[in-house]
Amino acid sequence: MRYLTKFAGAGLLLIAATACAGQPAPANPAAAGQPPASNVDKPAAPGGGPAEAPAQSVPDGSVPVPAKQIDASSLPADYPRIAFVSRGGTVVSVKALEGGCSHASATTSLQDAQKVVVNLAESTPNRHQMCTMDIRYPMVSVPLGAALGDRTLVIKLAPSAPSMP
Repeated sequence: MRYLTKFAGAGLLLIAATACAGQPAPANPAAAGQPPASNVDKPAAPGGGPAEAPAQSVPDGSVPVPAKQIDASSLPADYPRIAFVSRGGTVVSVKALEGGCSHASATTSLQDAQKVVVNLAESTPNRHQMCTMDIRYPMVSVPLGAALGDRTLVIKLAPSAPSMP
């Protein structure tokens, strides 16, 4: 009989814990005080990359950059080669790669009359911590000085990514 009360108490505790954990996410993240999904309006971090984690989707109103206009020859064979422009061609969004505890970012290193060079980086934390082994393909956005137009979009991997604090 003494185990019956312990068993019933543990059952009630389990029911209460699972009821609280199953709360649905709000339909409007802004109403819950969360930032919007797009990172184009966010302030840039030093080096021109986004200050927060990139969005997982293409910004609204984006137009795909034609494959013939993209030079991604320096990327590994299995790396995504997808890019979009928005805001009249003055913002370029490129599909990047990140995973576990790492975060993707992008910067421009060259913008001339013939081409725009976007460098993709994946930064990892300095501290030792457990990280998941997942792979994500977020869209990272960078502003341009002028619309991309007919210029070639060169996508490269940055030589070395700075570590996060």
